[in-house]
Amino acid sequence: MSRHFAFVAPPLDGHVNPTLPLVEELCRRGHRVSYATGQRRLQTVEGSGARGVDVGVDPPMPPTQSFDEITVEMLSYMMHMMLDHTRDSLPVLREHFAADPPEAVCYDMMSLGGPMLAEALGAPAVALLPSFAANERFSLMRYFLPEDFDPDHPALREVAARHHELAEQFGVSAPESLLSPTPAGLNLVFVPHQFQPAAETFDERFRFLGPSMGNRARGDSFTPRDEQAPLLFISLGTAFNERPDFYRDCLRAFGDSGWQVAMSIGDRIDPDELGALPDNFDVRPRFPQVEVLRHADVFVSHAGMNSTMESLYHGVPLVTYPQMVEQRANAEQAEKLGLARRLPDDADAATLRKTVDEAAGDEYLRATVTATAAGMRGCGGAVAGVDALEAHLARS
Repeated sequence: MSRHFAFVAPPLDGHVNPTLPLVEELCRRGHRVSYATGQRRLQTVEGSGARGVDVGVDPPMPPTQSFDEITVEMLSYMMHMMLDHTRDSLPVLREHFAADPPEAVCYDMMSLGGPMLAEALGAPAVALLPSFAANERFSLMRYFLPEDFDPDHPALREVAARHHELAEQFGVSAPESLLSPTPAGLNLVFVPHQFQPAAETFDERFRFLGPSMGNRARGDSFTPRDEQAPLLFISLGTAFNERPDFYRDCLRAFGDSGWQVAMSIGDRIDPDELGALPDNFDVRPRFPQVEVLRHADVFVSHAGMNSTMESLYHGVPLVTYPQMVEQRANAEQAEKLGLARRLPDDADAATLRKTVDEAAGDEYLRATVTATAAGMRGCGGAVAGVDALEAHLARS
C-alpha cells in the first residue's frame, strides 16, 4: 500500500543527511515523500527521491564562534530564531499539505513546526532524531546544560509565552516544556542504542536505527594520492570550521610525517591564508566524507553526531576536537565507550601529532571501534526505520 509521508527539517547537513537513506528506502518501497526544508537543501533531498517543498525561509547559519557553554542568552536567542522560522514557515506548510495531505509528518528534533503541522493536519507525528534522544526520564537539555542553569529565567519564560501564543494563533497545542518536549508516538533515532546515554530508560516508542549511508555512499569519488601511506582525515564540519590557527597547527604537526592528509577547511577560509602546503596534504573546502572514510585510518573531527556515526560505521578511530556543547557531549560519550581520544582545547602541533599517532597505534581502541562498527551495521538502519514507520501507521 503506497502512502504519502511529509518530512520537515532545517536545511543543515547534520539534520538532513541522516534522514536521506530513510527517504530512499520509502521511495524504493513505492511510497511518496514530500520533504519540506530550506532552498539550500532542496536539490539534496530531491536527489533522494523526495519531492522538495520550499518552506520559503532559510534560518541563518550558526555564527562561526564556538558555543563552549549554553547560556540563558544563547538558548533564548536560538529558541526565538526557531520560533521565527516556525511563524514564517508553518503557513506555507499548512497550505501545501492541506492540498496534498500526508499520512504522517516526520519532523526533525529542531523543528518546532513539525508537531504543530501534524496536529493541524490530524496526521500521526514521527520524530527524527539525528542526535541523542530524550524522554520523560532523560532530559537532553539537562544533559547539555550547566548545573547552575536557571530554567525559570525570565528570558525563557518569555520564549515559552511566545511559543504558546504562536500555537494558539495556529489553533494547535504547545508542549508543556520547550526544554523537555513530550516524545512522539514513534521516535526514529539515527544513533545505535549502545551510544545513547541512559539507554535503559527508553521504551518501544524509540527505535535506535544507527546510521545508514544510502546513496551518499555512492556519491563523489575519492582516491588517496598514495595508496601505501596511512590516511589522516581532518574536518571540523560545516558550521564551526573557521579555525585557521588550528589548520596551521595541523600543517606543522603532519607536514613532515608519514601520514598523507586530507584536510577540509570549509568555504570561509582561503587556502592561501594557511601558507605553503606540504606535499602530503590535500586541502579542500569540502570532501566527500563517506568516501574518504572508506580509506581513512584516523579521523580528526569536531565530533558532530553525523561525522561521529559515519566514522564509527566505517571502523575509523576518532580524535575529537569539539567546537560546541553538543559536540563535547558526543566526544565525551565516544571517549567513555573507548572509541576516541580527545584533544585538549589548547592543543598545539606537538599534541596533535602525539594524539593521532597514539590513536593509530592503540590496538584496543581499534578493536573496540571495529566491534562497534559491526554492531552499528546490525541495527537495521533505514530498512528497520521504514518497517517501524509502516507498522506505526498500520496501528494508527
